Amino acid sequence: MLTEQKLRSLKTIIQDSSRDEIIWMSGFLAGLSEKNAITAPPVPDENAVPAEKLVVSVLYGTETGNSKKIASKLASVLKNKQHKVTLKALDQYNVSNLEKENILYIVMSTHGDGEPPAAAKKFYDHLHNRQHDLSNLKYAVLALGDSSYPLFCKAGEDVDVRLQKSGATQILSLEKSDLDFYPVSDTWINNVVNNLPTAANTLLPKQQKHAAKNGKHFYKGTVKTHINLNDKGSSKETWHIEIVTEEAIYYLPGDSLGIVPPNADEDVLEIISLLRANKNQTIEYKNEPFTLFDLFKFKLNILYLPLRIVEKYAKLIHSELPSVRLDLKNILALYPFAGNVSLEDFIAILEPITPRLYSISSSPYAHGNNVIHITVGRNKFSVNDKTKYGFCSSHFAGLDEGDEVTFYINSNDNFRLPQQDKDVIMIGPGTGIAPFRSFIFHRDDEGASGRNWLFFGDQHFHSDFLYQSELLSFFDTGSLTKINTAFSRDQKEKLYVQHRMQQQSKELFSWIEGGAYVYICGCKNTMAKDVEATFIDVISKEAGIDTEEATTYLNKLEEEGRFAKDVY
Repeated sequence: MLTEQKLRSLKTIIQDSSRDEIIWMSGFLAGLSEKNAITAPPVPDENAVPAEKLVVSVLYGTETGNSKKIASKLASVLKNKQHKVTLKALDQYNVSNLEKENILYIVMSTHGDGEPPAAAKKFYDHLHNRQHDLSNLKYAVLALGDSSYPLFCKAGEDVDVRLQKSGATQILSLEKSDLDFYPVSDTWINNVVNNLPTAANTLLPKQQKHAAKNGKHFYKGTVKTHINLNDKGSSKETWHIEIVTEEAIYYLPGDSLGIVPPNADEDVLEIISLLRANKNQTIEYKNEPFTLFDLFKFKLNILYLPLRIVEKYAKLIHSELPSVRLDLKNILALYPFAGNVSLEDFIAILEPITPRLYSISSSPYAHGNNVIHITVGRNKFSVNDKTKYGFCSSHFAGLDEGDEVTFYINSNDNFRLPQQDKDVIMIGPGTGIAPFRSFIFHRDDEGASGRNWLFFGDQHFHSDFLYQSELLSFFDTGSLTKINTAFSRDQKEKLYVQHRMQQQSKELFSWIEGGAYVYICGCKNTMAKDVEATFIDVISKEAGIDTEEATTYLNKLEEEGRFAKDVY
């Protein structure tokens, strides 16, 4: 039992905390109850002196915040043991210091097709583009990734290889972790603490085994609602999809839904025919049996194969193939499968279907834990004057109510709502509205006192104003304090959200100076870059500083967690 004073303190903390914070605290306390020495490091004896104080650097390259979380935990544990620890994000790390390091721990995420996170690119390139003498360095790397992607943990692997080639000595062998990283990362931290290098300890130690299975949790749901949000006359298809489950879904606003889309039946049957195989033939893949049909439909990527697969197939059939990305059925039709090559060897060169992520547009508080919403724009593009459609977005567009969907949750701790009394600025044109619909519903349900300002844009007001009635209703009730829209094709000169931001320059800067949190969601290469540049212009103009100083101002907001992007 708690003393009366402690109970009063606990009640005060709970009353001043949001639901998200209470959920976090409950998990933290549960971790303490398990007596996990890594989750809850013991308070050091101030009179005790370790046998050897070490100078250690802990670096992280992160996209969603998971690497930062693990690196921070490791740094905290090492500091509690009275070692001198420097904790740095890789984009803040001075790469010229690398050759001066003695003990280095790196937590590295993999992003996209085996690439390092954008924040780690400078360090990654420095490591690869120059010769280094790192013979005095002892290190260990924890690589984070998603095993659904073909190049699982590739960025961390690359860093580990380059460090070894530069003469550095492994303290621990490379460790890889999937999305459910806590069991692996806690074991890794424990291994680090128990195997700190000393003058007499330079050999690779034996590591502990993982305490739990490392993988992701899949939910099975049924499509309850499937609506095209665009009206007649629109050139777009944007689908609002609601999925219901029997199992409670744990997610928070800012998270994404992950799905591995199935291949089309006709494509699968054509490939099996070209292979002169039986669709019911059983094949073992990753230690599981599949019929050949199910393997090609649900597991293997058969569309727009990367050049590395084309090259592997050329070697397999001992033939010259052009360096062109093609669908598997086209490759097999042009360069037939050789009879002297086994089906197993052919399948071994193929890669799994890459999962797709979609920002969640519902709130677990407002909509419940057994339903999840996503907002999917069907991707349409042209190849050789022929109209093509996106693989996964077409899958979602073709769903019917009652269809089954298997998905997982991809958490994003770098895109979280602040405390209830903080102001929020959201810039989300097109399907970028998705997480902000979640944010607004969530804050409305909480009765958050902070103000909410939304910038939304699309092509036409009459046909492309996504969630119009909901947003206007939130505006009428005051849950949405301000809303600025930009419909690019409704006038001669195109009008975008960044133009509305410039028009609201003075008030925008006033909100930021007052502590507002800024969020951007949408297209990475166009909109997000333009919006970020506009923020720099607004800060420069309103603060009376030059562009370089304004950029530093914006970077500081990002470091403080007040400027976040969810872009694709």
